[in-house]
Amino acid sequence: MDDAAGEEEASMFETSHVLGALLASSPLLARAWDRCTAATAAAPGFVVHGEEDGGKVYVGFSGVQAALSAAGAAVAGGGGGADVFAPVGLGGGRDAAAGRMFAPLVAAEPDPAAAAGEPVAVQALALQCFLKLCSSPDFQMLLNEIRGKAVVFTGHSLGGAIAALAALHYLCISSSSSPWAPVPPVLCVTFGSPLLGNEALSRAILRERWGGNFCHVVSQHDVVPRLLFCPPDAVPTHIIVGMQLHQWPTRTHQTGAVTTVTMRMADTDKDALRQLIQLHVGAVAMEQKLAAPETTGRSPYRPFGTYVLCSPEGAACVDSATAAVQMLYATFASRSSPGAESPEAAHSCYGELVLKMPQHLLLKRRLRVGDTPATPNYDDGVSLALEASGIDAMAMEASTARQWLKTSKRAGRRPSLNCARLATQLGRITPCRAQIEWYKALFDAEMGYYDAFKQRRSPRKYSKVNFNRIKLGQFWDRVLTMLDAGQLPHDFHRRAKWVNAARFYQLLVEPLDIADYHHHGHHRTSGSYMTHGRERRYELFDRWWQEKACTGGAGGDVTSSMSAASASSRRRSKYAGLTQDPCFWARVEEAREQTESARGERDVGELAMKLEELQEFECYSRELVASKEVSVDVLAPQSSYTLWVEEWNQLKLRDEVRTMLLRF
Repeated sequence: MDDAAGEEEASMFETSHVLGALLASSPLLARAWDRCTAATAAAPGFVVHGEEDGGKVYVGFSGVQAALSAAGAAVAGGGGGADVFAPVGLGGGRDAAAGRMFAPLVAAEPDPAAAAGEPVAVQALALQCFLKLCSSPDFQMLLNEIRGKAVVFTGHSLGGAIAALAALHYLCISSSSSPWAPVPPVLCVTFGSPLLGNEALSRAILRERWGGNFCHVVSQHDVVPRLLFCPPDAVPTHIIVGMQLHQWPTRTHQTGAVTTVTMRMADTDKDALRQLIQLHVGAVAMEQKLAAPETTGRSPYRPFGTYVLCSPEGAACVDSATAAVQMLYATFASRSSPGAESPEAAHSCYGELVLKMPQHLLLKRRLRVGDTPATPNYDDGVSLALEASGIDAMAMEASTARQWLKTSKRAGRRPSLNCARLATQLGRITPCRAQIEWYKALFDAEMGYYDAFKQRRSPRKYSKVNFNRIKLGQFWDRVLTMLDAGQLPHDFHRRAKWVNAARFYQLLVEPLDIADYHHHGHHRTSGSYMTHGRERRYELFDRWWQEKACTGGAGGDVTSSMSAASASSRRRSKYAGLTQDPCFWARVEEAREQTESARGERDVGELAMKLEELQEFECYSRELVASKEVSVDVLAPQSSYTLWVEEWNQLKLRDEVRTMLLRF
């Protein structure tokens, strides 16, 4: 095992230092920081600055208003942060507006059992200030102006948390208005920002593939990005608020709560503050190492996106939430000269860092030959990353940080390896699919496999097919679980191999799920299959197929409307192997129930509504048949569809029905 790990490391290229160096050498951080300082000086809301080069728009957010609104609470509460920095759920009833503004993140939540019932939640103070900002006409005008442009949202301290919410909102509205379009060119760069959300938010961002849109710059000894690892009731609110107000040029002209908070921050025992943060960040890091369940009373906040850990020596990037926690702890705990830098200086040093880092990188572009025995390039890269993040090679934390940088790299490679293993497993379950195809062919001419399965024809064959149906469902549920957990490549759902495989599985097997649902009478006890019985995997597969259609592939959204399912870019010369609307049989079942209900309906208004719906389905199904978008089993003599056509034709012979249909 060790040899295999050694071979893997020898073949790997350490990228955290390289990416950090690339970022530090670019003008992005310096320009973003300039917008942050302009926003902080302006105090209210945000400032906008367009870039001629490349057409980028920088939007800097101020955290001063957030700090001012929390200053009174910080003074009245004696410094406690239980209310100000308590997590607030986005999907609950407490604030319906927040749920609508971040709908894709809330909708992306998996089943409660899979997520331990944890809803997506964010920091109360940041959310409150963002909602207030979002209701302003200026911000709504900004959203309209930047649509379709490359945008960089940025902010320092509390302004960074608000900038992150603005970026998430912009991504959400872009996703909602055009669900199948590529992610807009958005980047959020924060400097010394406190943690924003819980682990459920981090998972939701991973599921939406938005992790790469966030870049959090953190200096080695900055307390603000690490303070919310403390439990909410132990967070010294006056520190975060005071740090933000410390950056405000006009704070010296303020009185009352502002003066009290800044004085209290200045009087705080700095060593005790460091010990408090180190204790709680270390506890979270240890829980991750041991893979232990979270202890009751711990902080709910967790990182997301890419963390850029910087020092005067350079910068190192980590994009794993677990590695980010470990590196935030290691860099903070590794303090070569205690007392050399005050918390205020560490929190306001970003302007100096973004200017000095490129200069240091130029000075250090040299190879040290002959000083040490030859080591693999990968190990050299890890050493450079540690040095860039400010961790001394002789520090106690260096060994742990080195290990987590390596773990993060392996984790980055793991999605591709997992994808390759899944491809092998997909090949192994092909016989299960073939058994269902054989079962379908067996009943095509008589009643179709949908009705045969629903009526349990040929019990032995039914049992085998049902077993294969369940086995295939379990395989695809495992795939989606891995995808939700970020264990598969970010573009997995866009790869033709997997989109086509999922689509074929859906068209073949979902009719059997519909048959099973109706056989057990769930449509009577629970409601319509399409609204109450459909598995999440089928809804996701519809999205994958629609996205493929919008990027040049074939297909369409077969569930949003019946007209979309009947649309076809070209006419078939023969009937499809599988009916192209996976929910077709659910629609047939609803039509049969509607027809039966219409027979006994005495209310003229109700009858007219039912007849209109039935006529709409008749047009839809006829178009599907005419365009040969259905399989031959749909037209089998004893199929549910054939029986419905007969029932519908008989109903249309009634005088009152014929009269009503003529009006439509």
